Amino acid sequence: MVTPLARIMLRELWHLRGQVLAAALVVACGIAAFVAMRGTWHSLVVAQQDYYASYRFADVFAGLKRAPLEVAQRIRAIPGVATVDTRVVADVTLDVPGLDEPATGRLVSIPERREPMLNDLALSEGRYVEPGRGDEAIASRTFAEANGLRVGDSIGAVLNGRWTKLTIVGLALSPEYIYEVGTGVVFPDNRHFGVLWIGRPALAAAFRMDGAFNDVALTLAGGATQQDVIDRLDRLLEPYGGLSAYPRRDQVSHRILADEFGEIGITSTWIPALFLGVAAFLLYTVLSRLVSTQRAQIGLLKAFGYSDRKVGLLYLSFALATVAIGAGAGIVLGVYLGGLTIDLYADYFHFPRLAFEVPPSLLLEAVLIALAAASVGALAAVRRAAALPPAEAMRPEPPASFRAGTIERSGAARLLPPSLRMIVRNLARRPWRAALSALGVALAIGMMVVGHFGIDASGHLMHVQLDVVKRDDVTVTLREPREAAAREELARLPGVLRAEGFRTVPVWLRNGHRSKKVALTGVDADATLHRLVDRRLRRVGLPPDGVVLGRKLAEILGLAVGDTVVVEVLEGARPTRQVPVAAVVDEYLGLGAWMDRRALSRLLREDRLVTGAWLRIDPAHAGQLYARLKQIPAVAGAEVKATVRKVVEDSLDRAFEMFSRVIVGFAAVIVAGTIYNSARIALAERGNELASLRVLGFRQREVVAILLGEQALLVAAAIPLGLAIGYGLAAALVPVFDREMFRLPLVITKLTYAWATLAAIVAALLSGAIVARRIRRLDLIAVLGTRE
Repeated sequence: MVTPLARIMLRELWHLRGQVLAAALVVACGIAAFVAMRGTWHSLVVAQQDYYASYRFADVFAGLKRAPLEVAQRIRAIPGVATVDTRVVADVTLDVPGLDEPATGRLVSIPERREPMLNDLALSEGRYVEPGRGDEAIASRTFAEANGLRVGDSIGAVLNGRWTKLTIVGLALSPEYIYEVGTGVVFPDNRHFGVLWIGRPALAAAFRMDGAFNDVALTLAGGATQQDVIDRLDRLLEPYGGLSAYPRRDQVSHRILADEFGEIGITSTWIPALFLGVAAFLLYTVLSRLVSTQRAQIGLLKAFGYSDRKVGLLYLSFALATVAIGAGAGIVLGVYLGGLTIDLYADYFHFPRLAFEVPPSLLLEAVLIALAAASVGALAAVRRAAALPPAEAMRPEPPASFRAGTIERSGAARLLPPSLRMIVRNLARRPWRAALSALGVALAIGMMVVGHFGIDASGHLMHVQLDVVKRDDVTVTLREPREAAAREELARLPGVLRAEGFRTVPVWLRNGHRSKKVALTGVDADATLHRLVDRRLRRVGLPPDGVVLGRKLAEILGLAVGDTVVVEVLEGARPTRQVPVAAVVDEYLGLGAWMDRRALSRLLREDRLVTGAWLRIDPAHAGQLYARLKQIPAVAGAEVKATVRKVVEDSLDRAFEMFSRVIVGFAAVIVAGTIYNSARIALAERGNELASLRVLGFRQREVVAILLGEQALLVAAAIPLGLAIGYGLAAALVPVFDREMFRLPLVITKLTYAWATLAAIVAALLSGAIVARRIRRLDLIAVLGTRE
């Protein structure tokens, strides 16, 4: 049986359905954002934990030059070590059918017979390699799919100078390559980089690693001290060319995944909070008006014996019903958006199983958050309804006392036309309500700016990295450091117009207790194909002595220009030197450190060796060049800038485009909801006044202009504030994207500001059109007969 109070609530919900829907939509946006983002975070974490446990992801990793297998027993004897797996790992050039450019393959050894191992394979298609078949390989599923390769297809590879044809017998994934990128690469290019697993005897023989290994992974026993194990492992492997062990947290795939988890965690908090804050404001304004217009009804309810608590619950239930509608729609929308987001992440992070999952506890949390927002928004109005004495409530609400404001006292009001004067006076009489309405619209405009910020920032990043800094067409890396004559050999390849050599060496940079392992790059002082720039994109020359650091690396090490950094070389004789910091430059990808190539040669005490070259080429001969690079044994890989540009564009566009569309759409809902709600309340409060104006001879469009003019002024005031808020929110987001591998600059284009402004105006016009229609249908007799 429906109680009288329930009937009252249902009647008012229907009567105020437009305003209820506006508030419910804003709630739905907040809940949808929360469910989608938190559900995505939960799904990724569950998939990661299950994958790591099921396929025995290692705790510590180390690369080295070459060590005999007997060393593995000494590693197992280190206190705290539970399991040790030694491997042979090598990067080679691949000739993939249907791919003009050379690809890079990372060959990883596996036992010839299937047995449990660390970083095990999740075989999704085909079979395991057969013993004695050195020409068989299991390919990364992502690499095979990107190139249209199937089980039974063959690819060419240069294995230590010998051309070999490898037959793909299976497709698999590994927890070591959830995010599959090559060394020093940030964005995945699954067409040009892939992992191939080959039987150990064949791979060891090809690279002269019989009875030896050059890579090791291990797990730790319970209670082990990770850093102690790493220190002991480094000391043990140092005579064998150890490149310093590193824990799981620094493993590239895991590190990028962990950074992404952190970003989702932050954005899944502040975005829903903004929406639900606006929803609370909308509920406050709706219920405040409802209580004002129903004073007599409240007095009658109390006169008939309904307690203050029941009357308060009546109006609280109105808010809860509104939120329940929004929460229900938001959960459905959030699950849908979460599914789309997981599909997007599946293009970057490769799990055997990844599906969007929403635990019941998350749905309960979403509902509780929505109810909390409703309670906050309704609290003041509910208190006001409960506190009204019956006798006072039965009387009409006393008219507000107005006095001359600043505009009237200044005389400026006389300069305004009558309709605009009424608009300004009404806004001045309720400054807090006007300010809150403008703030709600401003927040929405700010979110529109933030929604497009990622696209602007990534566009600037690409321009800097691929047009200003990287000016070559092809970057060739060599398998081993070679004499400077290798650059001349590359310069003579078909289509090469200019070749500039570089030297990279792994080093530890240390400053007190701070340290970082990076690749130190030696560049010729007169190099033109790779430039270093400052924040204004001005070229920074390489000094004859000293090291140049990227700004992020300098921050990590706590260094500034003029300081001294300790350089510990992890190659050859492993010298340790103190080098001054000569300059700090800006970069957005990776952690860079550079020196003049002559200075680096002196530091290494070598004769200007090169480990690669930047090439400028004639596009007409690109095909010939790529074919030659595939056949040169000394070449470990070739990176084509045009391909890099496309990969980066695709990655960033997919990453930010969906986010941008959702945020802009949600923000438009806030603008429309806030403007519609404000206009409807103004119409309800001033219906008698507007009807009187019609009777006095004002035309219908003039009455509409008076009411909607207030909203237009609010939007006009909100636009500059919203653009400023958008800039501030973007600035607050920059640290979220400030990773070691990838950073977004604070760049917002004028076009973004223009689109945010236009979207807000369009949303305001649509909501204004709806309200204008109601004004045109105003029943003058009924309104003028209403008791005030």
